[in-house]
Amino acid sequence: MLFLKSTSVTKAPGIYEVDIAAKPPGKTFGVFLATDPDNPPNSILAGLAELGFQNTHSEAYTHKDRGKVLDLHFQKDGTDIFKGWKTEECEANLKAIDTLFGNVGITVTPRVMSLAEAYA
Repeated sequence: MLFLKSTSVTKAPGIYEVDIAAKPPGKTFGVFLATDPDNPPNSILAGLAELGFQNTHSEAYTHKDRGKVLDLHFQKDGTDIFKGWKTEECEANLKAIDTLFGNVGITVTPRVMSLAEAYA
């Protein structure tokens, strides 16, 4: 679940927060979205599907300011061991993610999770 300060501000229509993160060592990234279930970001969701990302987690909740939130997690298998991404896949996928979100005015900054966060 992404930390949201408020549901009155969106980064783009239907998107409260975006996190592009990988478990250590950090070559296979997931896309984590906090979205507005009443105004879903259909173009982003369709774009992720076109890029081969599959929804692996969906959880609805009500934020403390009473706004509705739908947390979505997306993963894409790679061709490396344990379905991870090889270096060239990582570069291509991160570039595609950057373009997808850049088209709606969102700048993404991929990060590697801490061990505690990744395996909590």
